[in-house]
Amino acid sequence: MVELGPELRRRRESAGYSLDKMAKLVHFTKGHLSKVETGRTQANRELAAAYDHVLDANGELIAIADAQPARRKPRGLMGLPAHTPHFVGRGPELTALSAVLGERQNIKVAVISGMAGSGKTALAVAAARTAADSFPDGCLLFDLRGHSPGMHAQSPAETAYHLLQSLDTTHDLIPADPDGRVNLLRDTLRNRDVLVVLDNVRHAGQVRPLLPAEGRSRVIITSRWRLPALDDAWHLDIDALSPPEALRLFQSLMRGTTTVDEPDAAAIVAHCGHLPLAIRIAAARILRGGWSARRFLQRLADRSTKLAYLEETERGVSAALAITCDLLPPQQRELLGLMANHPSTSMPVPSVQAVAGLGPGDTDLLLDGLHEAHLVSRSGDEQVHLHDLVHTYAMQHVRPADEVSRPAFDRLTDHYLAAAIAADKLLEPARHRPAIEASLHSEHPFEDAAGALAWMRSQWPTLVRLTDLVTDQRCWQLALAVRGFFFQEKLYDSWIHMHLAALTAAAGDPAATGRVLNGIGMARLEMGQVAESVECHERALASFVEAGDKPGAIDASASLAWARMHQDEVLAALEGLTAALAEYRRSGRDRNTVITLRGVAFALTCLDRFDEARAHATEARRSASAPIDVVRGINCLAWVEYRAGAAARARDLYAEAADLAELADNGYERARALTGLGNLAERAGDHDGAAVWWAQAAEHYADLVPVVVWEARAREELTGRDIRNQLA
Repeated sequence: MVELGPELRRRRESAGYSLDKMAKLVHFTKGHLSKVETGRTQANRELAAAYDHVLDANGELIAIADAQPARRKPRGLMGLPAHTPHFVGRGPELTALSAVLGERQNIKVAVISGMAGSGKTALAVAAARTAADSFPDGCLLFDLRGHSPGMHAQSPAETAYHLLQSLDTTHDLIPADPDGRVNLLRDTLRNRDVLVVLDNVRHAGQVRPLLPAEGRSRVIITSRWRLPALDDAWHLDIDALSPPEALRLFQSLMRGTTTVDEPDAAAIVAHCGHLPLAIRIAAARILRGGWSARRFLQRLADRSTKLAYLEETERGVSAALAITCDLLPPQQRELLGLMANHPSTSMPVPSVQAVAGLGPGDTDLLLDGLHEAHLVSRSGDEQVHLHDLVHTYAMQHVRPADEVSRPAFDRLTDHYLAAAIAADKLLEPARHRPAIEASLHSEHPFEDAAGALAWMRSQWPTLVRLTDLVTDQRCWQLALAVRGFFFQEKLYDSWIHMHLAALTAAAGDPAATGRVLNGIGMARLEMGQVAESVECHERALASFVEAGDKPGAIDASASLAWARMHQDEVLAALEGLTAALAEYRRSGRDRNTVITLRGVAFALTCLDRFDEARAHATEARRSASAPIDVVRGINCLAWVEYRAGAAARARDLYAEAADLAELADNGYERARALTGLGNLAERAGDHDGAAVWWAQAAEHYADLVPVVVWEARAREELTGRDIRNQLA
């Protein structure tokens, strides 16, 4: 069988076409064609048809493409917890769930509701594992923290973000706005066979936007509430285990030991309220805690619940947790209480070390004890997980007094602040930063930029929650440390939320206030909220002037000028950017110089002063050190040439920027370049070619904001259509 990629190359070369020439004729980038022709990327039928047309192959290349064997689709992510041999009972419920998830059913959503600790999650996981083979695109579980006291319940937009990540959606393609995110998720689920378990849901509004409307994907929801508002869902209400099932679970956990006779065992599970969580803890204490069953039963019978947020029927869980915690050695108990200071129920091991104030070895030994008691669980990725009931109990009943807890929380905050600053420096080493306390130090789980990015992507929700709890200068320092990551990931809502908390913490410090306001202004501008951006930068400038902070004032002036340029106050913007550029050159702030050179080039282009604009854009490109700044410089220069009418030069530059952006894994700048190529085709009357380029742009980043992205604005002007309300 003829391989399509090499055949495309052979015929292209026989026809005398260079790769660059062919890229222009078929409306794909040179880098993509190179990957296809060398077999690194599989060619699709559309590309084969384009080659066939250009090379007059009379359908031969299309026939080869149709004959190519489809590459085997890899199985999706299996994110379900490991199978437990101690899943007992629930036979009718499991049978009913399996039927609901079957192929002949048209039910998209199943809701499992019941009291805390009744085994809702275990039942959902068992059903999902039974049905896993019917969902080749993945089986996933997410905790939405709906009943996790002291924690922010996960919003639909946050859940959509994490779901899209797990479904291999490129970060740059995930829209920044909540509606865009959930729309993309529904469309993704429509075209996949995915089973999703949404665990610990508080109310219907937390999940309704996420539910698939059509297709083969299914969702299982667990909640302490019945969620009657989800009236199209199939509902299953479960209670505690029946007494025989509870006894069977206890005996299974005891692994056949005869140290507990049946009457005592029955009494123990009764005092546990027949709740699986409490039964598991009781069995673990008897097996490994050195207690006789009779003495343990006496202790269990004497305890009562004190968790104010739990209902009467859930006292058994609290009693079991109280006894388990009382049986802990003092150091293990103290660690559990200190871990309650963490704002999340899932935490990396280094953060546990920080809150404990202990070294890795001592921390691991204590965690092993808590793990054996079923109070925490550890995963292979060095994460420690607390059930939300355990976290709540520890927070209310085990957490040490303030004189111990406050220093522990400070250690935890310092750990995350130091790690965030270190990650930020790896991600953007050339960015100018204010000085932070030199004493901050942390053991980091990353060694390079890739590791820093992975850490930021996993820990940014915790950093956001920390800013809600920290009221001193570390609050705004955290916000500034995460700003670069939020800019890269386009997480505008969390960016602004974090900075608004930081603004309160910075009160009384005009320099810090200026930095935070500048950050808010940048986010507002990226979102297209130009007037709000201008207001923030004006306030930032006033704060810096009050503080006598000249570098800060220059930054605010430069940012203000950028915003005013998008308000069509071009002359004022050019004046501000030119002044800032001179200061950046004088002070040796090279990256700010590069950024401001681009701003000046854009402003001059607005004024049709193309020779001057070209000179500034060229200098920005040549002076850039970071790969992504090189790409931005090339895109800037391409825009100048586009506006100047130098179509061939603009086309070459946009193609170069698209290829380099792909190497830099930056979908935003790649989409910008591809949009520019589409604009050039449209302006030349090649409407079909323009549509191809624009469609490729949407595949890499679907939410370019025309108010602030020149190429997106030009596309709207060419077509007379609002591109944010349609996908190309």
